[in-house]
Amino acid sequence: MMDIKDLYQEIIVDHNRSPRNFGVLEGSDLRLEGFNPLCGDRLTLYLKLDGERVSDIRFDGNGCAISVASASLMTEAMKGRTTAEARAIFDAFHHLLTSPQPPADTASLGKLAALAGVRDYPTRIKCATLCWHTLNALLEGRSTPVSTE
Repeated sequence: MMDIKDLYQEIIVDHNRSPRNFGVLEGSDLRLEGFNPLCGDRLTLYLKLDGERVSDIRFDGNGCAISVASASLMTEAMKGRTTAEARAIFDAFHHLLTSPQPPADTASLGKLAALAGVRDYPTRIKCATLCWHTLNALLEGRSTPVSTE
């Protein structure tokens, strides 16, 4: 049986090699840049809304495997969600990686739960959360680039 660390590594490698929703989203409603000075990760997140629902989301840029995989997984998880659902997923994911007591039940996060392995590498948490903080800033209506510092 595959243990969580093996799953974590397999998902990170897969989404880094073949990132989903990678590239510029023409006609996006919202666009915001994010930067992680510690690792050098840079991304631009594009969001298209249909009312309060995320109809499309893409990202481009470059970064480490964790940053790219997290952005790929996040964009998959956000498509079709309402902005309220997106905020709730952001909160749950952020809690998973940063809380001293992570939630016991992570099933609601689906594949995103595999990124819980980042907790074992505190310096990499900013890599995994860069795209998430950029999404949260977009949903809050911010227009200034996001930095993890």
